[in-house]
Amino acid sequence: MNTRSSDPEQLQEELKEKEKLLADLESSLPAHSVRPHQIQRIEELEEEIRQLRERLEKT
Repeated sequence: MNTRSSDPEQLQEELKEKEKLLADLESSLPAHSVRPHQIQRIEELEEEIRQLRERLEKT
């Protein structure tokens, strides 16, 4: 999805998709032996979500 759009509806939809992906990733983590790439992807998604929320506040 285009992360540079300034359309609030499109940003909101993208935010929902990223939040769902984050929830899915977090729920699929093993109780032990979490791999670094799993943590890295979660951190990346959290940052993308934070940026989308900031952009939504500005619209």
